Amino acid sequence: MDYFVQQIINGVTLGSIYGLIAIGYTMVFGIIGMVNFAHGDVFMTSAFIALITFLILTTLFGITSIAVSLFIMLITAMLFTSLINWAIERIAYRPLRGSFRLAPLISAIGMSIFLSNFVQVSQGPLNKSIPPIVQGEFVLFRHASYPVTLSYKQVIIWGITAVLLAAFWFLVARTRLGRAQRACEQDQKMAALVGIDVDRTIAATFVIAAALAAVAGTMYVMYYGVVSFADGFVPGVKAFTAAVLGGIGSLPGAVVGGLLIGLIETLWSAYFSIDYKDVAAFSVLAITLIFLPQGLFGRPDVEKV
Repeated sequence: MDYFVQQIINGVTLGSIYGLIAIGYTMVFGIIGMVNFAHGDVFMTSAFIALITFLILTTLFGITSIAVSLFIMLITAMLFTSLINWAIERIAYRPLRGSFRLAPLISAIGMSIFLSNFVQVSQGPLNKSIPPIVQGEFVLFRHASYPVTLSYKQVIIWGITAVLLAAFWFLVARTRLGRAQRACEQDQKMAALVGIDVDRTIAATFVIAAALAAVAGTMYVMYYGVVSFADGFVPGVKAFTAAVLGGIGSLPGAVVGGLLIGLIETLWSAYFSIDYKDVAAFSVLAITLIFLPQGLFGRPDVEKV
């Protein structure tokens, strides 16, 4: 039982990272109806930005405060990653918004390949690691010889994720930008007719999605301490799986889907072969979509006649 509880804690931590990335997928799809397949590589790029920022802070400026380092890493990653995603929207999506649906898909895949190769060339193909940023843990309880622990890193990830989700809910539900996003999600043409700047709203959505991905990238570096140029594909696909599992276009569904994927992956690795953890996650997705095509929280498509 102790081992199971420990894996639940680990799974929720991993699922929190997936959930933050999945929100970016579901936001963009909800408004423009297309999947930003470069989003996983945006997450990977933000992880490298956070890593480089940490190395600059510690080696050049000699900053030793963990709180200050994490805060600066987070803000820097969010700013630069938001700029990258804003550029992706302007270059790869906006010119193709009215074209046939495969055009922006191909453009997004092209941006994904560009980001991955750019990081590979600029940072090298090897894994990049940093010393542990946060150390220490709480021992929740101990039975026999196996302690159930909650590390400080996990507490930070849970806390930041909870705060961001609350702030994001407030943004979507209570602010003018949130109302504009919901209007564009329902009908972009009608939203434009009532005075909403559709282009600016979509660009802001890409920026917010990138900021959340940057938080996930910073937490990823802090938690694992290593990142590679190839880390955009697999976490990105899993986050997209989480968004589809929860119901693509549903914000609560993206979070719940991320937690479920994280739990499935962690529990499968703990009790079965770690080589098939990705197969287990995608199998659950396939089974869900067979019996619940719209996902857990998605709305069924209604054909207007």
